Amino acid sequence: MNTIHVDVVSAEESIFSGEARFVALPGEAGELGIYARHTPLITRIKPGSVRIEMADGSEEFVFVAGGILEVQPDRVTVLSDTAVRGKDLDDEKANQAKAAAEEAVKNAKSDLDLAKAQSELAVMAAQIAALRRFRQKR
Repeated sequence: MNTIHVDVVSAEESIFSGEARFVALPGEAGELGIYARHTPLITRIKPGSVRIEMADGSEEFVFVAGGILEVQPDRVTVLSDTAVRGKDLDDEKANQAKAAAEEAVKNAKSDLDLAKAQSELAVMAAQIAALRRFRQKR
């Protein structure tokens, strides 16, 4: 069975490192699926969940708040400022942060404030969607 080495790294720590059969994640232009011997690729990724299918058939989920993806034939590297293991996602915190971002959108006083608030709202909505997906798989 062909496997590919996967590293998911946040600004603070290595979130995942191991061998996988398949990796799926939200690319800038749509969902990407990566198997071993994939064509080399570098692209931005959107906020969402990285699904890692392990060699034994189990799955690992990691939420990323956007970032960069590098694919080599034998290695996948996901670099993100913020990455959280699916099992570590917190419903209450995510919903509170989403509510705060919605409030910031309403109270934005400049285009820059509005853009920042909208970006944070998009990240929190993606995190909540990733959390729901993770919970359904369990």
